[in-house]
Amino acid sequence: MGFFGKLFKGPEIDQARSDESKRKMRRLFDSVVPDGGTYQLMAAYTEDVKRFNYGLVHGSKTTYTSLIVGWKEGPEPTVAVVPTVPDLSGCGDAEICPRSTVKKAYQNKYPTDAFIIYPDGKHYLSITTFEWLEDEKLFIYADQGPEQQAFETFFKTRYATK
Repeated sequence: MGFFGKLFKGPEIDQARSDESKRKMRRLFDSVVPDGGTYQLMAAYTEDVKRFNYGLVHGSKTTYTSLIVGWKEGPEPTVAVVPTVPDLSGCGDAEICPRSTVKKAYQNKYPTDAFIIYPDGKHYLSITTFEWLEDEKLFIYADQGPEQQAFETFFKTRYATK
């Protein structure tokens, strides 16, 4: 079973590379979020599906955006979302969502398990978490099982609207 166990195990995570990604995530996050060091972090992504219908041709195109998601407990639970690129060479502006200002927040069950946050009445944020994804061209290379579990627990118990 030794040889075949290794053969069918799948790819292994490069822990040094994952740790370097986490250091880069922290630097980027701290550069755009005030008091960024007080947040726990994880990598996530969002997807935008555009559907088209040209007579006989129907289809869709999905665009993925990598995210750095930070959250903090305390008297005012807060989620901060920073758009970035998979190689973490840069980032956009942070969207900071204190729980008291959020109109609605829940975990979507279909078609994905995305976490949905409506920071105001005009738009929403969709956050899809992962423990590790193999495609480093589309997603941040990070091994983050414990972080994913911590975020899910925080979101469900302290952040989601009832």
